[in-house]
Amino acid sequence: MENNFGKYKIKLEKEKAKLLGDVAKAERPEDFGDDVDDADEEKNEAESLGNQLAFIQTIKMRISDIDAALNKIIGGTYGVCEKCGGKIESEVLDVSPESRLCKKCKKGA
Repeated sequence: MENNFGKYKIKLEKEKAKLLGDVAKAERPEDFGDDVDDADEEKNEAESLGNQLAFIQTIKMRISDIDAALNKIIGGTYGVCEKCGGKIESEVLDVSPESRLCKKCKKGA
């Protein structure tokens, strides 16, 4: 595989910056006001908060995957499948530059 890791590094850094912005925005508490009129309204607010927290957790996991990929670029192990040790195909990295598995191992996972 040709060493195009610079383009993947840029793509990963841009995606990380976007996701960090999404987290900052999502972590701002939603203002439902002080007038909880009934149990249904309170339930809806609690459900909304639960959804917000799940969304934030998903984004943070993606950021963690991106950080791992950036560390692999620094460490010289980027583009190596964590399962079989083979090369991760460019077509996989083009779609998902934080990928930890090659195409064959992704299909088997």
